[in-house]
Amino acid sequence: MSTPLEASAGRLPRQIPYIIGNEACERFSFYGMRNILVQFLTSSILLAYLPEAERAGMAKDVFHSFVIGVYFFPLLGGWLSDRYFGKYNTVLWFSLIYCAGHACLAVFEGDRTGFYSGLFLIALGSGGIKPLVVSFVGDQFDQSNKGKAKIVFDAFYWTINFGSFFASLLMPLILKKFGAAWAFGIPGILMFIATFIFWLGRKQYVNVPPDNADPDSFMRVVLSALRTQRSGEARPGYLVAVAGVVLAVAMLLGWALTATGLVSGIWPESFGFVITACLSLGALIAFGGWGASLQLERARGLHPDAAVDSVRAVLRILIVFALVTPFWSLFDQKASTWVLQGKEMVMPHDAWWWPSWLVSEAGQLQALNPAMVMLLIPFNNLVLYPWLRRLGFEPTPLRRMGWGIAFSGLAWIVAGVLQLWMDGGDAVSLAWQILPYALLTFGEILVSATALEFAYSQATQAMKGVIMAFWYLTSTFGGLWVLLTNAGVRNETVTAHIASTGLSENAFLMFFFAGFAFVAALAFALYARRYPMQDNYRVA
Repeated sequence: MSTPLEASAGRLPRQIPYIIGNEACERFSFYGMRNILVQFLTSSILLAYLPEAERAGMAKDVFHSFVIGVYFFPLLGGWLSDRYFGKYNTVLWFSLIYCAGHACLAVFEGDRTGFYSGLFLIALGSGGIKPLVVSFVGDQFDQSNKGKAKIVFDAFYWTINFGSFFASLLMPLILKKFGAAWAFGIPGILMFIATFIFWLGRKQYVNVPPDNADPDSFMRVVLSALRTQRSGEARPGYLVAVAGVVLAVAMLLGWALTATGLVSGIWPESFGFVITACLSLGALIAFGGWGASLQLERARGLHPDAAVDSVRAVLRILIVFALVTPFWSLFDQKASTWVLQGKEMVMPHDAWWWPSWLVSEAGQLQALNPAMVMLLIPFNNLVLYPWLRRLGFEPTPLRRMGWGIAFSGLAWIVAGVLQLWMDGGDAVSLAWQILPYALLTFGEILVSATALEFAYSQATQAMKGVIMAFWYLTSTFGGLWVLLTNAGVRNETVTAHIASTGLSENAFLMFFFAGFAFVAALAFALYARRYPMQDNYRVA
C-alpha cells in the first residue's frame, strides 16, 4: 500500500485535461443558453399568441419546467450508466443528444415545436451526464495518485464558475446584437467542441464497468422492508407506500382525463403535465420513504445491519433535503423573475464606476453570481468561519444550511422593496440589484456547497450515489414550487386577494417567496436540533 506521501507525489493522469476541457466548454454552453432563455422568450414570436401581459409568466413557466427536467434526468443517466453502459458511453451518447438540442434552439428560434423539442433534448442531455462526470474523474485515480484528485476537483469547481461567469456576461450581448440564432448557436458550437474533446481521450480513460449486482442496494433494502410479513403483525409501512402509489397514479390519471377533455373538474387545468408528474414523484418518494421507515427493521436478517442502517441514514437525509427545496425555488428565479425585474430598471450609465462598455443588459447581472461564489468561498473558509469559532459559535453544516435558506429569504425581501420602489413610479437603478444578488449568492454557498459536505459525511459509501440522485431532485422540486405559485396567480380568487393587499403581483410574490424561505428555515432549524449526526468519512 502506498504511503500518503507517495500517493500525493503520484502523477496526474494524462487523460484529465480532456475531462476538464469538456467541462469548461459544456458549462459555458449550458449557462450561455439558460441565462438568456427568459429574455428571449418574452420578446420572441414563440409567445406572440399570448396577450403581452401574460408572456412573462409563460416564459417563467417554460424556464422552470426546463430546470425541472435538467435535475430530474440525472436519475435516468445514473441508472443507465450503473446498469448497462458505464460512465464513458453514457456521457458520450447523452452529449450527442445535448448537441442536437442546441441545434434545435438555433435553427427553430421561431417554431414552438422545434424550440421546445430542443429544450427537452438539452434537459435530457445535460441532466443525463450531470451525475456522471465528477465520478468519472474519480475513476481515473488510484492509490498511487489519489492526492492529486483534490487539485482536479478544485479545478472542476473553478471551471464551472468560470464558464458560467463569461457565458452570463457575454451571451445577453450576443442575443441583443446578433439575434437568437447566434446566441443559441454559439453555446451549441461549444457543446460540440466539449463532446469532441471528451471523445479524443477515449483511449486513455479508465472505464469502470457497470455493476448493478449489489444485493444490498438502497431500493432492495427498502423493498425487503416493505414486503416482509411477520406473523400476527400488520404492515402499516406497506399500506402507506401503497397509498403513495395510488395517489401518484390518481394524479396522473386525473391530469390525463382533464387534458383529453373526457372529464372536467377532477384536476386543476392549470396543473399541466410537468406539475402533475412532479407531484406524483413527490408522493412516491414521501409516502415510500415514510412507509419504509415504519418497517425498516424487517429488512434485518435479509440484509446486513450496515445496509439497513445506511438506508435509515438516507431516509433522515431526505427530510433535510425536502426542507432545502424552498431555497431552490428562490435561487433559480434569479434567471427568470429577477431578469424580468431588471429589464424594468434603469441602466446606470452615468455612474463613474459602472462598466457601460461591457454591461448593457439586465441579464448580464447574473454573472455576479459565479464571480461572487469564487470570492466568497475562500472568504468564508479563511475569514468568516474562523472568526465565528473565535466567538464560540461553531458553523456546523446544518447551521450553515439553515442560515443559507434564511439569507435567500432576506435577498427576496430586498428584491421586493426594490419592486415597491419601482411600483411607486420611481426610476430605480439596476445597480441596486447587486445587493439581492450578493445575499442570494451568500445563501447559495451556505446551502449548496455545505449540503454536499453534509450528505457525504452522513451517507455510507454504498449510499453516496443514491444521495447525489436525491440531491439533484431538490432543484426539481424547487422548480415545482415556482410552477405551482405561477399557476395559483392565474386563479381569479388569488389575484383578487393580491389586489386587496395594495401590492402589485410582482411585489406580492417576492414577499411571498421570502416568507416561504423563512418558514422553511425555521422548520429546518427545528429538525436540525434533533438530527443525529453521523461520521462516515473513509478511514485512512
